[in-house]
Amino acid sequence: MAEKPASPSCFFFAASLVLLTLSSCLASPTPTPPSPSCLSGTLSNILYRNNNASFPTVLENYIRNARWNTTTTPKPLLIITPLQESDVQAAVLCAKRIGLQIRIRSGGHDYEGLSYVSRSQQPYFVLDMSNLRQITVDIGKQVATVQAGATLGELYYNIWKNSKIHGFPAGLCTTLGVGGHISGGGYGAMLRKYGLSVDNVIDAKIVDVKGRILNRKAMGEDLFWAIRGGGGASFGVVLSYTVKLVPVTENVTVFRVERTLEQNATDLAVQWQQVAPTIDDRFFLRLLLLPSNKTVKASIVAFFLGGADEAVSILKKKFPLLGLEKQNCIEMSWIESAIWLNNPDDYKIGVKPEIILNRRLNTAGFLKRKSDYVQVPISKEALEGIAKKIIELGKVALAFNPYGGKMAEIPADATAFPHRAGNLFKIQYSVNWNDSSPAAAENFVNETRSLYSYMTPFVSKNPRSAFLNYRDLDIGINTFGKNSYEEGKVYGAKYFNGNFERLVKIKTAVDPDNFFRNEQSIPILPNNH
Repeated sequence: MAEKPASPSCFFFAASLVLLTLSSCLASPTPTPPSPSCLSGTLSNILYRNNNASFPTVLENYIRNARWNTTTTPKPLLIITPLQESDVQAAVLCAKRIGLQIRIRSGGHDYEGLSYVSRSQQPYFVLDMSNLRQITVDIGKQVATVQAGATLGELYYNIWKNSKIHGFPAGLCTTLGVGGHISGGGYGAMLRKYGLSVDNVIDAKIVDVKGRILNRKAMGEDLFWAIRGGGGASFGVVLSYTVKLVPVTENVTVFRVERTLEQNATDLAVQWQQVAPTIDDRFFLRLLLLPSNKTVKASIVAFFLGGADEAVSILKKKFPLLGLEKQNCIEMSWIESAIWLNNPDDYKIGVKPEIILNRRLNTAGFLKRKSDYVQVPISKEALEGIAKKIIELGKVALAFNPYGGKMAEIPADATAFPHRAGNLFKIQYSVNWNDSSPAAAENFVNETRSLYSYMTPFVSKNPRSAFLNYRDLDIGINTFGKNSYEEGKVYGAKYFNGNFERLVKIKTAVDPDNFFRNEQSIPILPNNH
């Protein structure tokens, strides 16, 4: 595909933004918007100034963490909601021309709000991709092309509408935006059978820093490698991904089994570590350790790509402490399992698949997340200590997500996502709260950090690895001063391990002035200028 030039509307857009910038944004942290005359024309239906009555709604619709929706949270000057690819080209070129920073948002699930908040004190705008949500499915070729602003629920639904025996390996949360989710890796219940989302991407379209629309052939294999697990927002604006569909059985099996400490939850967790990463790769056995009335509840939330009889037969032999019986299981279609996995507590048998299309706008709660990787089984004694710590803290939960299967077969440098063989499971630290006070936020964030610190002996080392899609500013922030590369290496080595240096070289080649950046983006090589 040839490089596509930017729309002529860019020049009108540039003039508008120049007026905006020169009139106010550099002089005040809360600028006065420009007169309506400079925003008239074809862009008026996709551009929201910060005094527009719709601005708060458009901003808040895709804020998924209420911590970043307070009166003190920095706000963008503008929100631009592209309706076509040329709108994205115009936004990139014009912002670059006048030095206005871009934050790129597809679903808004970045845990630290980096897709819509800039902490740099510089004026910025949000490029909200939520209107770019077209999905085409070709069952004959077993592929789908999905724009970055679509949700996983919309992708799953469109696949289901075309075939009841195809699916796609991606996340459990159906409101995730495709652009951020896939570019960071894409982790879900079929990863042990089919790998991550990025392992099943065969093409992509991106707007680069020159405003060109590039597909895989035009961007080259280095950049295509980088935007599969390295985070797209460091390199440009991902417009769409073309993905391979995978076969699924007409019926799959899900179940949830729970035990408290008094019901031998610790022994269950010990055996889980032996079983979950090594069992038949059609299984995904997620283990949650949840604080519950001064005890800890171990909850195994499971998916099996097959029928209940087979699932029970395998687990009776491989995981006897689970005590699974057929009556614990629910057989359902793959699309129904996507709904169930998104929220087992709210699932109702017979629910219409259309529910998966609900974007749940402006429903954010307060939360903090962190991540770790475990490479050596955690002993029973250590698990008992972890349980005591969870009870002591009272609110923070752990989710153990098993590896093995396909994840152990794919080389660490096959994509930018490095966390493959050698990992038994990934940990997500999770805490949610409702109190909007700063004191509550400080308390719950500190509780999460306390458990993270306690877990240090049991997780990966040199580096202590982290998952990009569980964004965590605690592990490092880039201020983009003279030590930008060194600052970037602190978090970059944790997110990308041995792939970090290649990502830096690619970033330096495709965006040498570091236009596409955020507090945890890939830095350019030192002394590049």
